[in-house]
Amino acid sequence: MESTYLIFIICAFCLGLVVILNKNSIPPKLKRGLAITSIFMIVAAFILIVYSFWNLG
Repeated sequence: MESTYLIFIICAFCLGLVVILNKNSIPPKLKRGLAITSIFMIVAAFILIVYSFWNLG
């Protein structure tokens, strides 16, 4: 797994965690956009994890 993949995966999950933990303090207009962005980033991170394991062996 390349280090850029690893950095992206960590950032995607951290963004998702921050959005979940601060959902009450984020303004409603910003909350929807951040949630959608987080979902796409987490899905992309899972795809990168599966791709990395697929190419591992």
